[in-house]
Amino acid sequence: MDAFFVLLGFLLRLGVPLGLTILIGWWLRRLDARWQAEGEAVRAKRAGQPALATPCWETRGCAPERRATCSAAAQPETPCWQVFRDPRGELRPTCLDCTVFRGAPALA
Repeated sequence: MDAFFVLLGFLLRLGVPLGLTILIGWWLRRLDARWQAEGEAVRAKRAGQPALATPCWETRGCAPERRATCSAAAQPETPCWQVFRDPRGELRPTCLDCTVFRGAPALA
């Protein structure tokens, strides 16, 4: 009878932590799958949205000579304020007040 209780104690000591580990792993996999699905839904929604309707150089009326040297005009698929971020990733104060930046659709 003592051997039964020793065996039961051994199984509880190993079984409970092992069971909890498996349960937590299963839950984390489900959570990750849900987050992946949400991310795919956001990417699909963004892919369906058009880029900025009017490029900043047209909205601001930049001359063709200035467009030739403009970093934003060289990367028309990227929003201009992303092109002009400083090395620390901060936006220029002029971008914050710009009508192109203020009129851009907010990302969900």
